[in-house]
Amino acid sequence: MKRPYHHGELIAQRKAGVLEQAAHVAAVIKDEVPPAAITFLAAQPMLVIGAADTNGDLWATMLTGNRGFITVTGPSTLQVSATPAVGDPLHVALGCPQLVGLIAIEPGTRRRVRMNGTAYPAPGGLRVELAQVYANCPKYIQKRVPTPAHTTASPSAALVSSGLTTADLETIQKTDTFFVATADLDGHADASHRGGNPGFLRAKGTHHLQWPDYAGNSMFNTLGNLETNPHAGLLLPDWASGTLLHLTGTARVDWDTAHAAPVPGAQRLVNFTVERSVRIEGASPLRWTDPEYSRFNPSPL
Repeated sequence: MKRPYHHGELIAQRKAGVLEQAAHVAAVIKDEVPPAAITFLAAQPMLVIGAADTNGDLWATMLTGNRGFITVTGPSTLQVSATPAVGDPLHVALGCPQLVGLIAIEPGTRRRVRMNGTAYPAPGGLRVELAQVYANCPKYIQKRVPTPAHTTASPSAALVSSGLTTADLETIQKTDTFFVATADLDGHADASHRGGNPGFLRAKGTHHLQWPDYAGNSMFNTLGNLETNPHAGLLLPDWASGTLLHLTGTARVDWDTAHAAPVPGAQRLVNFTVERSVRIEGASPLRWTDPEYSRFNPSPL
């Protein structure tokens, strides 16, 4: 198994003063899929993937399917019966072997499983050889469930921009959940979840986003990657309409506690510079109920 933490993660853990806690929780990281995760994955209608495109830019996207589209076919192997559609920023990249980060999340039960490894094109989708598998705590997940009716309408053409559009800013304002793709210096990718009450993700302009980093599991996978590789991708899903907003750019962690102090619940801040956005209306066929916000969410400013 790949050693639990790389150099950047250890730097972030040291800065946060949690080296001992992180060493303890490293025991949850496995190189095979546990039996409980096999059942969990088979029940999920969506999977978030983080990876680099053919230019090396990082993106996150969402794959969907009927329950059972994610199948564990070996101790460390997944079959995913879906691929990104034309227009998705990872459509071309995932047509070749690619280092990926994965997160399967079930908002209705606030459960999630995080994985990383290498994805290979396979008949009808992707085969993923996993290097790490582990569960994360339920903090900051908004409870919502998919509604019975799924739309059959076709997604819109991808709207590509060098910055945030008016529609993007409206999406950001109401966002309570987004996903982050990062990678270490060797390109090993990770996909992570961020949640909070609407307003926790803030636009500081058409090319600048900021969000608070709340207390978590002490692993610092995302922030550890950013310590050595600033490239990152964000995915903002609109749960009611199925619209997906993909952003790529660079992120920097602000470790100054004085800067974080005015933001409720923030232990530090993350600043993200938007280099490109891709917006696809109706990209996901899933529609979800209104959220029940996590009791762990700090109140926004």
